[in-house]
Amino acid sequence: MSEAIPERIRAMMPAARGELAELVALRSVADPRQFPPEECARAAEWVRGRFADLGFADARLERTPDGSDAVVGARPCGDDDAPTVLLYAHYDVQPPLDESAWRTPPFELTDVDGRWAGRGAADCKGNILMHLLALRALADEVPVNLKLVVEGSEEQGTGGLERFVEAHPDVLRADAILVCDTGNAAVGRPAATVSLRGMANVVVRVRTLASEVHSGMFGGPAPDALAALIAILATLRAPDGSTTITGLDRSRSWTGEPYDTAQFRGDAGVLDGVDLLGDGSVADELWARPAVTVLGIDCPPVVGSTAAIVPAAAARLNLRIPPGTDPTAAHDALVAHLRAATPWNAHVEVETEAVGAPFRASIDGPAFRTMSAAMEQAFGTPMTTLGQGGSIPLCNVFADTYPGAEIILMGVEEPLALIHAPNESVDPREIERLAVAEALFLRAYATAR
Repeated sequence: MSEAIPERIRAMMPAARGELAELVALRSVADPRQFPPEECARAAEWVRGRFADLGFADARLERTPDGSDAVVGARPCGDDDAPTVLLYAHYDVQPPLDESAWRTPPFELTDVDGRWAGRGAADCKGNILMHLLALRALADEVPVNLKLVVEGSEEQGTGGLERFVEAHPDVLRADAILVCDTGNAAVGRPAATVSLRGMANVVVRVRTLASEVHSGMFGGPAPDALAALIAILATLRAPDGSTTITGLDRSRSWTGEPYDTAQFRGDAGVLDGVDLLGDGSVADELWARPAVTVLGIDCPPVVGSTAAIVPAAAARLNLRIPPGTDPTAAHDALVAHLRAATPWNAHVEVETEAVGAPFRASIDGPAFRTMSAAMEQAFGTPMTTLGQGGSIPLCNVFADTYPGAEIILMGVEEPLALIHAPNESVDPREIERLAVAEALFLRAYATAR
């Protein structure tokens, strides 16, 4: 059976392209201000129907606390002693952003240089197809109990599924959880993501004057709120760009797969001659050390500005923190740093928007070992480990709710996929090979514990 799996999945790829085209055509952006909610409803029903056809007889839509629908279901194998595997993905997508920047229609799956382009093709509808292909290849010969959850608001970060899990812990309880929302080191280089950064978002507001005053009449001694804010923000980085928040450790180094500097410059679109930031490697700065970003500033725009001293200004900051750093302590260190760096006794307020914990996956359990072997068999090269700069709060909820479960982060994304950006695409070979790996994993995991 294992020998036949790659051939079976390869034969299904043309039909899978048609299915992915159907799914990409559904504009399932979970924001009713931008797209009709009916689009998400249609995507949820599409997913529910496909998995119901594959033996998830109870596949259903569960309304989560943020108002989104998650597709939930189970497929027992008939052996109560067999392990349970939870398959995760999400059907909601990012908005297309600037549609004029797309080379092809964002909601029409299009062949481009051997890739399939379209919003959600990689993140995360390609992973839904990966699950379907793996299960179709195995047919009735799945020796583990299966559970399924495909959520509908992951990209909005509103926490619907997280709160659903906390309120209904038994529904998704499993021994191994495949969180299929990350990706490989490159096309053809399989990887599991083992590290996610946590975060703290704050807004810092500075006031110095009761109102605007004329810069000619009062400029000099009158304190400028925008200048004060700039001075505060300047203390967050060293001259080499390293994040320098008092109390946060910058000494750690990344020990997994490195990130080639030239590849990173290309992936990030860094302009010629512009330096990368920090005194560590790319992987150190991305996955092992804190990093602060100024997300936005409230101040007068250049166009329309007048000869007046700015009395108030604000900035929104995003602090990313690596595993091993307490998120509350990091948030408190950022707030304390901002207050201490405020010049001229200006009035400063710091509003906390969100705090999220980092995550580190275990790599010494039977599920991880089984997946590593399956990936190597499917790709013909060993599986490596990656970090991810973003946060997936659901992983922490899974870890807290199911402390005995192994959580494996994987998926069809890779640097060329351009997720969240215009011209998102997926390499169909990644869908095919990862479907093979998942099928091999499900076959082998039953006896690996």
